[in-house]
Amino acid sequence: MLGRQEELSDLGRLLQTYPVVAILGPRQVGKTTLARELVKHRRGTATHLDLEKPADLGRLSDASITLDRMRGLVVIDEVQRRPELFPLLRVLADRPRKPARFLLLGSASPELLKQSSESLAGRIAYRELGGLRMRDVGASRWRKLWLRGGFPRSYLARSDKESFEWREQLVRAFLERDIPQLGFAVPASTMERFWSMLAHYHGQIWNASELARSFGMAHTTMRRYLDLLRDTFMVRVLQPWAENLGKRVVKSPKIYLADAGLLHALLGIHDAHDLERHPKLGASFEGYALSEVTSQLGAGPRECFFWATHQGAELDLLVVRGRRKLGFEFKHTDAPGITASMRIALQDLQLERLDVIHAGAESYPLSEKIRAVSIARLALDLQRLK
Repeated sequence: MLGRQEELSDLGRLLQTYPVVAILGPRQVGKTTLARELVKHRRGTATHLDLEKPADLGRLSDASITLDRMRGLVVIDEVQRRPELFPLLRVLADRPRKPARFLLLGSASPELLKQSSESLAGRIAYRELGGLRMRDVGASRWRKLWLRGGFPRSYLARSDKESFEWREQLVRAFLERDIPQLGFAVPASTMERFWSMLAHYHGQIWNASELARSFGMAHTTMRRYLDLLRDTFMVRVLQPWAENLGKRVVKSPKIYLADAGLLHALLGIHDAHDLERHPKLGASFEGYALSEVTSQLGAGPRECFFWATHQGAELDLLVVRGRRKLGFEFKHTDAPGITASMRIALQDLQLERLDVIHAGAESYPLSEKIRAVSIARLALDLQRLK
């Protein structure tokens, strides 16, 4: 298993505190592998139930009796296939002495799995699992990780061609199987067209009306499609920072595809040669670097924003923690400089500092509160900002 030591530590801690813990993330991101590794590190009995296997589904034909008898750690994989289990898990979680703890693996967010958040409130902890990061594969391999994305099978493929084909198959399976299983009656061809169009909007401001005109559908339908991709971890929605600063600011979110490899598959980018010559090169680097920064800082969605004014000033990423405000810009260059927009953001947002994440090899100061940070040195240079 590549890396994932931080995730293993978090899960072990959460299972000591909560009777139910859920690992949520897109299909094929490594949830099952992580759960198996966790079982190896724990003492006592463990049972793994995969709800995509008929035999395991059969064992849960009378779920209340079956689960009540189990002891130790009970892993339930693809739990979104049986949402009716959540009220039962609440009863089991409230038993005295906690004879079993439950580790749920799912491919949908808590918002989509509404029964989990309603039935298990106060009893469940969520741990979102994203793709592989530089800390998992090594900083020297960041370009390969950027091109292929963080899905383990994509990253570990024997060639760029094999990796690209795997990602194409993942897109097809998600559209044709996963979405219908979640209860959404959206034609695969329609969602594929929408997803592909979002790839061309990667790193841009969300404009539902513009997309609606292209599709000939209502803007509310576009929002529903976006929410579906967000709640299945395929799209990242970055909200705007709208603190009253006396300036007109952009109030619509920014849209990123969550995985750079899937972005490249949807854009038809097969290898590094294609990527270097593609018009979305800068936007792709921005989304990839943004994910690495937020992962390195452990910054959740409620801490992450972008900022843009109608006068033209902007900041790619604003991380807000209490009174601390950290700014980040992302530039696919090896020699970034200071722009007027950076100075405005530093002053208007009262940033503690502003880091320009770039593709070069060195980190160095640009001014008193602005520095250029090599993406390959993120782990070292951002460590003290946690």
